[in-house]
Amino acid sequence: MDAQLLAFVAVAAGMVALPGADFTVVVRNALASRRSGLATAVGVAGGLLVHTALAAAGLAAVLVTMPVLFRTVQLLGGAYVLYLGLSGLYAMWRRAATTGTGTGDEEDAGRPRPGLARSLRQGFLTNALNPKAPVLFLSLLPQFVPEGRSALPRTLLLAAVVVVLALVWFPAVALLVDRLGRWLRRPRASRAIEGGSGTALTALGLVLVTGPLLR
Repeated sequence: MDAQLLAFVAVAAGMVALPGADFTVVVRNALASRRSGLATAVGVAGGLLVHTALAAAGLAAVLVTMPVLFRTVQLLGGAYVLYLGLSGLYAMWRRAATTGTGTGDEEDAGRPRPGLARSLRQGFLTNALNPKAPVLFLSLLPQFVPEGRSALPRTLLLAAVVVVLALVWFPAVALLVDRLGRWLRRPRASRAIEGGSGTALTALGLVLVTGPLLR
C-alpha cells in the first residue's frame, strides 16, 4: 500500500467519522432498534456510493459549475433534513405528552420503530441529498491520484475506500448505541438525545435551506 493511499485512508476516516446529519440519523434510529440503526447505516453508505461514483465519472463537476442545479440540490437536501428534525421533535413531544411520567419500559414501548425500508431510505436520502458532498469529493479525490497514473481506476479505488469505511463506522455506531440502549433509552437520556438530534437536524436543515437565499 503506497503512502498516498495510506494518507487518503486517514483523511477519509476522519471525514466519515465527523459528526453530522448522517451520524445523527443513525443514532436516532438505533435508539428505536438495532435493525433500524443498521439499515440506516447501510443507507448512508449507499448515499456515499452515489457521491463517489459521480465524482469518479466527473459528473460532480457539472453540479458544481451549474449554480441553479447545485442550489436545487441544496434546497432539496435541506428540506429533507429539516423534515427529519421537525418530525423527530414532534414525535418526542407527542410521546412525552402521552406517557407523562411513565416508566422507562412504557416509554420504550411507545417509541415508534421505523421499518427497515424506511430506515434504509432515511440514511440514503440524508447522505445522497447532501449538497456539500459532491464538492468535497471532487476536491479531495484528485489530490490522491499519483501523477502519471490512469485517473479512473485510482479514483474508483479511493471511492471504494470511502464506502468501506462508512460500512465499518456507521454500523459500529448503531451497534454501540444499541449496546448502551438500556441506559440511553431511559426517559431523561432518551429525551435529551432525541431532543438534541432533532434540534441539530432542524438547525442544519435551516442552514441548508436558507443558505442560497442569503447569498
